Amino acid sequence: MATSKTNQSLNKPNPTVSVIIPAYKVAPFIRETLDSVFAQSFTDFEVIVINDGSPDTVELENAIERYRHAITYLKQANQGAGAARNAGLRVARGRFVAFLDGDDLWLPNFLNEQLKLIQSDGGYDLVYADAVNFGDPASDGRTSMETNPSDGEVTFYKLLCGECNVITSAVVARKELIMRVGLFDVNFPNSQDFDLWLRLAKDAKARITYQRRVLVRRRLYQGSLASDSVKSLEGELRVLEKVSRRADLTSRERAALERTVVVRRTSAEVIRGKRFLLSGDFADAVRSFESANACISSWKLRLVLWSLRVAPRVTRQVYRVQESRSGNTSIRA
Repeated sequence: MATSKTNQSLNKPNPTVSVIIPAYKVAPFIRETLDSVFAQSFTDFEVIVINDGSPDTVELENAIERYRHAITYLKQANQGAGAARNAGLRVARGRFVAFLDGDDLWLPNFLNEQLKLIQSDGGYDLVYADAVNFGDPASDGRTSMETNPSDGEVTFYKLLCGECNVITSAVVARKELIMRVGLFDVNFPNSQDFDLWLRLAKDAKARITYQRRVLVRRRLYQGSLASDSVKSLEGELRVLEKVSRRADLTSRERAALERTVVVRRTSAEVIRGKRFLLSGDFADAVRSFESANACISSWKLRLVLWSLRVAPRVTRQVYRVQESRSGNTSIRA
């Protein structure tokens, strides 16, 4: 791993916050991401950019050149976003850490507002905010709280149920707690953040909260860190399988876990079925919808299956029309 020289005027011996930015195939976007960080109204921070073996390293380094004197720049072989964030955490000097994907943007008051919340009388250990989508015309202007809302107090149980959804680029957390529970688990390349939030809530008894204010702009495009919804769901299922092996789950938590597994499996199969349908692979589409219906039987799924068996090409055309009318082309689920 190579480390560039850092700017000691910005990277103070003990900055309040360490901003950790993994970078993989984000050369067209990362300069704008860094612009948003250095435009923050709160300025006592250090910035750590981790090049995770990106194939566009030349373009990436050109893009960040104007900030090279002001950041810590690390390079490593490609190991995934979790490993990149872990590399940043190991050299971070701030009492708090803030995560930001290399293609997302913060609004100018992000750090100020999140630090006020985490240092409030609530005694919080991790806070997150809302994010607004941009980059995909079908989802522009929609917020994460609209599509994946958080409801009520954030607990291990609520995280298991999917009732609270933490947005990684909107997180500020106490570094000490993350180090205590063992950083991001690199065995979960698509859901290492979900795994970490669960461990923080269960093992560290972390107090987690959020604010509904939009403080982040979340870029949607093909190839972004969470671009494949099926892979994301499969990653969550692997995390939930790990959780199921815990001996310290209450009966209520285990029941919630089992319900969530069924819902995630159903969602993954439905998405697969739609993809097979659109590509004309009708046999695989039937198998996927059959699997979904076996998880959660519904009249809608049974109707789709009947239609696929009777008139698959008509079913595909109807679905294409519905998709075009709804504008449902979003990459992130």
